[in-house]
Amino acid sequence: MQPERTADDAEAGDLADVPRPRESATLVGHAAAEAAFAGAIASGRLHHAWLIGGPQGIGKATLAYRVARYLLANPDTGPAPPRSLAVDPAHPVARKVAALSHPNLVALRRHRLPGAKALPTKIGVDAARKALDLFGATAGNAGYRICIVDSAEDLNPNSANALLKMVEEPPPHSLFLIVSHAPGRLLPTIRSRCRALALRPLAAAEVTQVLSGLPAPFRAPEAASLARAAALSEGSVARAVAMLDPATSGLVTEVEALLAGIERPDWRRILALAEKLAGREAEPLFEASLETVYRFVSSELDRRRAEPPARLAALVEVCDKTARAAREAATYNLDRRPLVLSLFGDLAGAVRAA
Repeated sequence: MQPERTADDAEAGDLADVPRPRESATLVGHAAAEAAFAGAIASGRLHHAWLIGGPQGIGKATLAYRVARYLLANPDTGPAPPRSLAVDPAHPVARKVAALSHPNLVALRRHRLPGAKALPTKIGVDAARKALDLFGATAGNAGYRICIVDSAEDLNPNSANALLKMVEEPPPHSLFLIVSHAPGRLLPTIRSRCRALALRPLAAAEVTQVLSGLPAPFRAPEAASLARAAALSEGSVARAVAMLDPATSGLVTEVEALLAGIERPDWRRILALAEKLAGREAEPLFEASLETVYRFVSSELDRRRAEPPARLAALVEVCDKTARAAREAATYNLDRRPLVLSLFGDLAGAVRAA
């Protein structure tokens, strides 16, 4: 059973009743990525900085903590690559990593500070400098000092530069495991100093395996709900968990119904949807709606792939326009209702033109 969390214990990416990556003893999928780390460890030439990229919720941070846990539990590694980087959950190092209490490990992440009412929107430079103080000390047991950044997108420009300075001139036996959902958006200077490791989305069967194996208090859903969530997850466990929520699942069903009749839009229902997605608390539902639209457009493009590209360009343009508008709405806290109405109007026109 995973450790109980207090009301103030909140971190970015938390999922209700689901263990955090540092609490997860198993890694589903990504055998090639684990083998890459195992080989580098055995070679004695483990690169000091790794950029672990891929979509959100596929196991990037779980892999990072798995690597850190193994190195901290095995400071003296031999020349033969380990078959697995697994560490017994009862091992003292595993317990310390889960509690973030190991003296040679620091996690640079967004989390609620004592006395704060909400999570910070970014990882500030003061938090980064405090975390990176670890590298000014000598590691115990002559082992690695490890920093896990989860995720790089949460760094602000100043904290990113603080990380860059440390990665540029790393102390001996230091390791930086940088998790990124969009590596292409990072500082080129950080990317150039990292060994890139791209993780692919999980297969639907692997998503099902993860969800079926989650410990209490998570309750595995009935088979039909689990299969639908895995099918809509696009390889992300986080997205699958969201799809298990009745409100999210119901919203996706509503959006799918509106898209099925997009050539003759039902503006009454679309307006009701826009109202439902307008509030700040509706951010997860809004994201689920956009993902549903993008899946629809992808399916349409695949179905019409024999048609001239010029006829399909309008569909792609709708997605690009919507993505830009969504980013602006998030940045400037704009009303989402016009965005939703414009999206369905543009999409109806694009489908009719294609």
